[in-house]
Amino acid sequence: MEKEIKGEESLTDKDMAIVFFGELSTKGKNIFDFIRLLGKNIKTHLKAYPQLGYEIHKDHIYIVLNGVPYDQVAKVLPLIPGIHAFAKVKAVAKDFDRIASESIALAKASKAKTFKVFAKRADKTFPMHSDDINRQIGALVLQNVPGIKVDVHEPELQVHIYIRPECAYVYGPKEAGMGGYPLGIAGKVLTLLSGGIDSPVAAYLMMKRGCRIEAIHFAAPPYTSDKVLTKITDLLHVLNTYQPEIKLYVVPFTKLQEEIYEKAGTSYAITIMRRMMLRIAQKVAHAGNDLVISTGESIGQVASQTLKSMSAIDKACDMTVIRPLATYDKTEIIALAQRLGTFDISIRPYDDCCTVFPVKDPVTAPHLDEVEKIEGTFDWNTLVNECVDNVKKIWIKPLPASTNLI
Repeated sequence: MEKEIKGEESLTDKDMAIVFFGELSTKGKNIFDFIRLLGKNIKTHLKAYPQLGYEIHKDHIYIVLNGVPYDQVAKVLPLIPGIHAFAKVKAVAKDFDRIASESIALAKASKAKTFKVFAKRADKTFPMHSDDINRQIGALVLQNVPGIKVDVHEPELQVHIYIRPECAYVYGPKEAGMGGYPLGIAGKVLTLLSGGIDSPVAAYLMMKRGCRIEAIHFAAPPYTSDKVLTKITDLLHVLNTYQPEIKLYVVPFTKLQEEIYEKAGTSYAITIMRRMMLRIAQKVAHAGNDLVISTGESIGQVASQTLKSMSAIDKACDMTVIRPLATYDKTEIIALAQRLGTFDISIRPYDDCCTVFPVKDPVTAPHLDEVEKIEGTFDWNTLVNECVDNVKKIWIKPLPASTNLI
């Protein structure tokens, strides 16, 4: 597909990384669009290493290290949506003795007690069949690596040999990538970001499915402090790991929220507040060409997240609302937040607009006619437009690597 090799054209005896696509293989004729975008995203994430070279094929992407330590590249690759797995690979001449020498060296360096050889011959002009390569290379490894044994079922080491027209590739263990689809391939989504545990995890899952995110936060000063906005920006700095630039919309929500609680009391206030948030988000999304809205809601976690509540809330807008955490329980969400590095930021003790007003009797099965009756008692449309007109836009970009957000 594409070739961009730094330095000499020959790949022989080059140290490389090989990137595997996984789920992209199901994309049929569209696979080339996915792979090109993944290649572009990899280059963006690795722009700190301009000496790297790239070969983009329909089955793999090869990164020629050109002196860059593999460990440095291996720190970045798991952070790129669309990469299923990757491995360190040596490109060698299509010579049996050279392939055998590299395979033996790989087995010795691994210190594994058991192994299996997996050969694939994409170049059918190579004089040996895959099974012959497996047997003969396996025999040589047994002869030259003390204490190692063959295990065809659960080997500690898999020695992969890939014979291609340009050269042979020898590599060992694969490392897990993030999976999913290349960032941006699915379009752009506006995600509601409260500052709690759930919403940044939901944003991450949307990015993993190939969605480029924008974030919207509803601020209610003086009930909420500036520290909440710092918390939001710090969460987005963590998400910058996967998407280098994220646009944040900050909505001045105080006036509308006060009106909601005055007219609705407490039982229906959360339902109506969430409906107003979706109305505002929809207007912002349309202006920003976002295709859908996403939230961090999980079915049944709180009163506004019962099926009846979510149904009543969704009727306030025409856009599709995606809830990637809908079937997750809180323990699963917390575990993922801890893995991402957002958990300790999310639990900072600063209230957001959803928690500043106490609610003792939230309705779990709201009646739409009652919701609309309450909304009919005040001019919410003017207040919604006022919120949209005064939205503040902030671009959140990566912080220096040494910055401590905790």
